[in-house]
Amino acid sequence: MMEAFYTGVVKHRKLMLGLFSVCFIACLFMYQLVSVNYDMHDYLPPDASSTVSLQVMQEEFDGGIPNARVMIRDVTIPEALEYKERIRAVQGVQAVTWLDDAVDITTPMAMLDPAVVEGSYKDGTALLTVTIHKDYRIPAVNAIREIIGDDNAMTGSAVSTAVATTNTVSEIKTITVAGVSFAFLVLLLTTTSYLEPVIVLLGLGIAVIINNGSNLIFGEISFVTNAAGSVLQLAVSLDYSVFLIHRFEECRRQIKDVDAAMVQALCKSTTSILSSGLTTVIGFLALILMQFRIGPDLGLALAKGVVVSLITVFLFMPAFILSCCKWLDKTRHRPLMPSFKGFGRAVRKLSIPMICVFVLLIAPSYLASNANRYYYGASRIYGEGTTYGRDKAAIEEVFGQRDTYVLLVPKGSSATEASLSEALGALPQVSSVISFVDVAGAEVPPEYLPPATLSLLQSEHYSRFVITVAADYEGDATFRLVEEIREIADRYYPGATFLAGEAVSTYDLMDTVTADMGKVNLLAIGAVFLVLLLTMKSITVPIILVLSIETAIWMNLAVPYFAGSTVYYIAYLIISSVQLGATVDYAILMTDRYKENRASLRKRDAVVQTLSDVMVSILTSGSVLTVVGLLLGYLSSNKLLAQLGVFIGRGALCSLAIVLLVLPGLLNVFDKFIMRKNHREANRHA
Repeated sequence: MMEAFYTGVVKHRKLMLGLFSVCFIACLFMYQLVSVNYDMHDYLPPDASSTVSLQVMQEEFDGGIPNARVMIRDVTIPEALEYKERIRAVQGVQAVTWLDDAVDITTPMAMLDPAVVEGSYKDGTALLTVTIHKDYRIPAVNAIREIIGDDNAMTGSAVSTAVATTNTVSEIKTITVAGVSFAFLVLLLTTTSYLEPVIVLLGLGIAVIINNGSNLIFGEISFVTNAAGSVLQLAVSLDYSVFLIHRFEECRRQIKDVDAAMVQALCKSTTSILSSGLTTVIGFLALILMQFRIGPDLGLALAKGVVVSLITVFLFMPAFILSCCKWLDKTRHRPLMPSFKGFGRAVRKLSIPMICVFVLLIAPSYLASNANRYYYGASRIYGEGTTYGRDKAAIEEVFGQRDTYVLLVPKGSSATEASLSEALGALPQVSSVISFVDVAGAEVPPEYLPPATLSLLQSEHYSRFVITVAADYEGDATFRLVEEIREIADRYYPGATFLAGEAVSTYDLMDTVTADMGKVNLLAIGAVFLVLLLTMKSITVPIILVLSIETAIWMNLAVPYFAGSTVYYIAYLIISSVQLGATVDYAILMTDRYKENRASLRKRDAVVQTLSDVMVSILTSGSVLTVVGLLLGYLSSNKLLAQLGVFIGRGALCSLAIVLLVLPGLLNVFDKFIMRKNHREANRHA
């Protein structure tokens, strides 16, 4: 049946080329319509406390949550008020609050509470709190920058999101060009035709564009998917085309008819490519279980990308390769890579010491990988080497670390609101509280306040408290403060309050992603194990392969612990599934070739021959994945994406080391169990 199917594909090659050309052109246009979301907090689960709070606030109030701070140096109070009005007039700015919203600035400064004043105005420097609508972040941030000039500073989630949107687009182009160029160079070295790299990359390019264009079915994708999706698909799927083209060359040496040779190559490579692809898809699909919705966003896009790549390899690539067969032959060159038999003999000699080192590394790598320190939110994704990082440091130097929370309570009792405001103000980290009772007093009727002011502080059902805190956007102290404010509010209004803000969302993010870790890893490991069990028809092989790649993952994630660096939890969470899905292919290919060689060779010779057979294919894919990951790591100004890239690159190196140096020895040691079905036949060659 398989042979008949592939015969039909080869026979109707023009139809295949036409269909893929139409899909490519359509998806090229569709890709331009896919929107990208750069705000991590939008991916919190819908039932997260901060998400529900934001929804209620949007329904009740016109203004959103303050999401930017603007610092203006060398200004008087009247000049600061003038800047405030100019910023308020910017399209997309929903609200601007400053000192005049907390105290009566006509009162002499010496008579005002210094703690309140210095939170907004200090040494001739004003700090304004701004609320920017999420649909206008980029133009509004650019307009505010024009108003205040480069000598002043601005920070906050709206600013970092705008910066991420602008920077990431240009960085992705650079990373993609560099990644494709490196892949071309590697293919040039590892193939035997000057045209072969072009054929492989064109086929992959078609698969990547089809996948990117079909992301339109999701409406929008996350910035993580947009940044990492294409390069990961390129690196992960490269080996499928390489496996096929190498098999085709092998079959051509035995079969003169190129059509028959291609059918034979497809039949021989289908099991390896499909099992590799299926385990990769499952590894990525495990991310769907994450409550934090960047996981499902990335997992679905990557899994779909691998499926598209597999379809392209089995339907488009045979037609494309056969159409270019004459030119492939004309552009032949001598092999540029060695046979690697010397490397195979060295690995065979060192197999027992390598296995011992591997066993010794398992426990410490696992323990260290689970003992890292983490960042959960987006507050530290730009370092001091960037404009955003410098602005953030400049504001903190003058005013310290500050954030703004918004609390909604049921409207009705001014006395209860006054007591709540007093309790919140008593917290040492709280710099100011702005609410109806703070601005007007508990005895003043609402109708006596200006409508513009009243609309910011009261709605039909709720009173709104704007709380300025001297605290970082995340960390143990910040998370304890969020818990304290929630407990105080709940004491006055049990089960009826809503708290929101960047730190509040980050607290919920921390709660969500830490709960995701165990189930995502367990499902990924269990599903890959099950696929290997069904395809390999052995219990020993899945245990060896999964343990090998999982140890490589633990080694990768143990590096930050021993280096004393802090890990972005989202990168930590994603890499486990990505590295498992992306590199288990190498172990599968190694095992399949070992079993194939073992049918005619002694086990010692089978190790050497297997390494000689698979080294080029594994090194091609592994080196591209390594370099693409490191390019993302060192070219991205977004530190979360950069760390994810470093994890991908270093993880590929760890997996390569274990697959090439340790796995051959494990296959040798457990040969009796691996070759159980063929044991009698194998013994004749032993």
